Amino acid sequence: MIAQQDGVTLSVFAFEIADDRIKRIWTVRNPEKLSLWTTS
Repeated sequence: MIAQQDGVTLSVFAFEIADDRIKRIWTVRNPEKLSLWTTS
């Protein structure tokens, strides 16, 4: 999941799912690492 505000990517979330439940959530908030998800 990607969280954006005014077209700017703020966070990217990844989920590990097991048995139809979320087991772990990872979040990237480092602006340098978010450049892959920036559309401009």
